[in-house]
Amino acid sequence: MIRSMTGFGDASSSDTGSVYAVEVRSVNNKFLKTSIRIPDRLAALEPEIEQIVRSCVSRGSVTVTVNCTDTDEGAAQEINAPALRKYAQQIADAIGAPIETIAVSDLVNLPGVLCPPSDGEARLVNARKAIDPLVKLALEHLVAMRTREGIALHDDLMGHLDIITDRLDQIAQFAPKVIADYQTRLKSRMESLISDAGADIEQAELIREIAVYAEKTDIAEEIARLGEHLIHFKDLLNDDGLRPIGRTMDFLAQELLREANTIASKSPDAKMSRLIVEIKGAIDRIKEQVQNAE
Repeated sequence: MIRSMTGFGDASSSDTGSVYAVEVRSVNNKFLKTSIRIPDRLAALEPEIEQIVRSCVSRGSVTVTVNCTDTDEGAAQEINAPALRKYAQQIADAIGAPIETIAVSDLVNLPGVLCPPSDGEARLVNARKAIDPLVKLALEHLVAMRTREGIALHDDLMGHLDIITDRLDQIAQFAPKVIADYQTRLKSRMESLISDAGADIEQAELIREIAVYAEKTDIAEEIARLGEHLIHFKDLLNDDGLRPIGRTMDFLAQELLREANTIASKSPDAKMSRLIVEIKGAIDRIKEQVQNAE
């Protein structure tokens, strides 16, 4: 099953004294790249959040944003009174002013003045119990959106593959006629030249020339390989499994273009050239689309 790499999911909850919110966004990337934005006091949860992401998503650039707002009085940081007094005294001595004139607001952000709450470990445990399920729920929403986007991506890719299949069938039917037309033109031209010179046509020379031309313009192998790649591509799109297929389709798109270029280089006929241009146009659109496939 094809899934897009673009998606969004969120989840939130609250308990006594805290409100939690998680947002997950993803865009296309060649590999899986995670970026986790989380409050410093909850930084210890970052490795397990990344592990949860990796268990749900295999490809894409994924950004997880975790917000935690404490609403109870226990969230207040504790003031290190001795450190505060020492800072105030040092500043007063340095500027020659009474200690009473030093504003507390200028001191609270100095190192060591504010300390984490004494129950910080317990708050981390509570946060883990709340945040891990929210990350999983947000990822479920993300995957659901990526799946919906994948359905539209599937339909678009199948449309381009159908165009390629149709044009390739036309080329396969038309290719033998190109050689036959060349044989007729070559024979007519040689008969005209030899007639003007008063000589007879050497059938062996004519046959040899036609054989060389047929060898140079033979595209049977390329048509067969291109057809096999199309079958493989459609099988991937219709696979009901959950394995990632984006990188495989990217490789197949390159192979499609390789075979199309070879056919183009061997096709002197104007009609076949137009058909192969349409095939290459559809392949280019496929190459663009598979860049967003997981």
